[in-house]
Amino acid sequence: MTGFFLRRLVSVLPVMLITAFLSFAAFHFIGDPLQNMLGPEATTQDRARLAAELGFDRPFYIQFVLFIRSALHGDLGTSTRVGRPVLDLILERLPATLELAMLSFIFAMVVGVALGVMTALRPRSILSSCSMTGSLIAVSMPNFLIGIGLIYVFAVKLGWLPSFGRGETVKIGWWTTGLLTKTGWQAIILPAISLATYQLTLILRLVRTEMLEVMHSDYIRFARARGLPDRLIYFSYALKNTMVPVVTVAGLQLGSIIAFAVVTETVFQWPGVGLLFINSIRFSDVPIMATYLLIVSVIFVTINTVVDCIYYLLDPRLRSTGGAIR
Repeated sequence: MTGFFLRRLVSVLPVMLITAFLSFAAFHFIGDPLQNMLGPEATTQDRARLAAELGFDRPFYIQFVLFIRSALHGDLGTSTRVGRPVLDLILERLPATLELAMLSFIFAMVVGVALGVMTALRPRSILSSCSMTGSLIAVSMPNFLIGIGLIYVFAVKLGWLPSFGRGETVKIGWWTTGLLTKTGWQAIILPAISLATYQLTLILRLVRTEMLEVMHSDYIRFARARGLPDRLIYFSYALKNTMVPVVTVAGLQLGSIIAFAVVTETVFQWPGVGLLFINSIRFSDVPIMATYLLIVSVIFVTINTVVDCIYYLLDPRLRSTGGAIR
């Protein structure tokens, strides 16, 4: 297990470095942060002075090397828009994004697995037909449209839930949470459902397909022939083997939820890292944009490595072949 983990760790380091380079390069030549900071009336001398202070007068490759070196020491630069350390801005908004992502992920997993199992065990029932039709509609609609629809129904028409913001928050150390207040729970319900919709439908269909395939396996027929109860067959044998590929997809979907919460945070004005990234694009705030993509790549790589390790533990065939995941 240790050797498998070390091989995975060595293989992901080049990926992270390439991603950091591409993200830094993509935003380095977009917009003019000096213009946004100084305004249209700035002189050439003012621009040269500020460029020297921020290091923008140096060659691109030197800026990138300095960015990586500083990032390894915990210094992610200074925002060119607000003049504050990027790390402070990220830490202020990271709890909101992580709470939204984790709640959406839990909701998608619980509801998706439950509906997937039920539709597989009773494929011709009314619940199965409604679930599959609803999942087809949900997966075909863009995320922002689902969010707007939820706001229109539950915030505008019914007035049950707020349409924007995070509600009242409580500070625990550096972490701020809205899950300890009533308004915080009310505020997170709509964005969490909106963000979880696509992942829920994907997990539902995957569990259903895998469950139907497993139920026709020889060992399930043998278990039935031995007279084992249906509950034991469904949830101890069939579901366990169904969850092996689901774990892989679900892990990657968790990374997608965190990375692509940008749209949901924008629609609901959720004060997370994604909304910070969108606002930074308007002002060509390169340090925040590059840091955001770097953090997203680290999250994806970390989750993918953890999923590979879980897959390695769940499937004994990988241990017998030396952990060769294809």
